[in-house]
Amino acid sequence: MSARCARSPERTTPRTPEQHVKNEIRTILKHVANLEAAIDSIGDGDDLYDAGLSSLDTIQLMLAIEKHFNVEIPDEMLNRNLFRSVDALADAVASLQRSEHSA
Repeated sequence: MSARCARSPERTTPRTPEQHVKNEIRTILKHVANLEAAIDSIGDGDDLYDAGLSSLDTIQLMLAIEKHFNVEIPDEMLNRNLFRSVDALADAVASLQRSEHSA
């Protein structure tokens, strides 16, 4: 077992709402993306493009995130930075959920 996996028990037992969102994003990634690295070996801040995320994967990921979290990602958010890491995706989901709840 790698050190990264050994130090990440929060992936299986979320302690915060933010970690829950990250875990859900990881599950979505497992199902829609063909990453070269195993998702469990990728840290929350690691670059998903370096792990093998393709442009097709980003489209499938966007659609799956929108459906799963019941949000709509606006065109102005659609750029490489949005999909660069689990952290970036989780931040975007949280922001979209806040804005939809306040609307």
